[in-house]
Amino acid sequence: MIPFSVLDLAPVTQGSTPTQAFANSLDLARLAERLGYTRYWLAEHHNMPGIASAATAVLIGHIAGGTSTIRVGAGGIMLPNHAPLQVAEQFGTLASLYPGRIDLGLGRAPGTDQATARALRRYYESAETFPDDVLELLAYFEPAAPGQPVRAVPGAGIDVPVWLLGSSLFSARLSAALGLPFAFASHFAPDAMDEAVALYRRDFKPSARLSAPYAMLGVNVVTAESDREAKRLFTTQQQSFINLRRGQPGLIPPPIDDIESYWTPTEKFGVERALACAVVGDVDTVRDGLAVFIERHRPDELMVTANVFDHEARKRSFELVGRVREALVGA
Repeated sequence: MIPFSVLDLAPVTQGSTPTQAFANSLDLARLAERLGYTRYWLAEHHNMPGIASAATAVLIGHIAGGTSTIRVGAGGIMLPNHAPLQVAEQFGTLASLYPGRIDLGLGRAPGTDQATARALRRYYESAETFPDDVLELLAYFEPAAPGQPVRAVPGAGIDVPVWLLGSSLFSARLSAALGLPFAFASHFAPDAMDEAVALYRRDFKPSARLSAPYAMLGVNVVTAESDREAKRLFTTQQQSFINLRRGQPGLIPPPIDDIESYWTPTEKFGVERALACAVVGDVDTVRDGLAVFIERHRPDELMVTANVFDHEARKRSFELVGRVREALVGA
């Protein structure tokens, strides 16, 4: 059975604080470690009140320091916001503190709105600069050459697995050309998933970092004791998407009983399309749904995410997903 991993945005729920969000993330990471999830990733976002993972490298250190075996990483660092040298230093430091446990996923979007992207004091001109930045960053992780004028300290010569993330064909092509693992953001932008993964696998060129293509797919999974309760919990994610599209991002809302009263038909269509890679229900429903998803798309790994309002219900969802994976292994 393929590995299952966790994607966390350190959600800040209504009535809560970032401090509590960070405590919840560590609690969930410890549970994921006990349950056998492979990695625990955090994603960089900015100027979003409901997402507290803006200082992603700092939060990765918090999670890695509070766990012992699970891999911890970025899904991802939005490279246009940073100088490649700084990213190499940060992740070289993390990999020195937690050897063999740190992943670095890179994205080419700013992870925010354009005004905030400008406030981050880095460029966001076009996708043309992203490949050069990736190459520069990869070079900093190579052993330093004699006379090299700029080196990452720490970073040079340290093994930090680098992934490329994407929701289009661009990063699929670049991942294939550079021989890097590829993670597709199918949990919120699934339209190009099959084409991107097929292109990546077809055009993959082996590298010193990776000998064969390795594709991970994101999927929303909300599991509860009944289909009805799981669907109710999932309304938190649906509301968050609607609020974002209305230009009203805020704290993560509690679930509601009637999502149909919350959205317009046009909003419903857009949200359901964006969240098409979602499996929501009790253990039996989720087992069947994930089995179909895996059989159809053949990922090398699943990155599971669940934006659930109540922390205990969120933990229970991941616990039940772990049970589903065990059932799939035994099937």
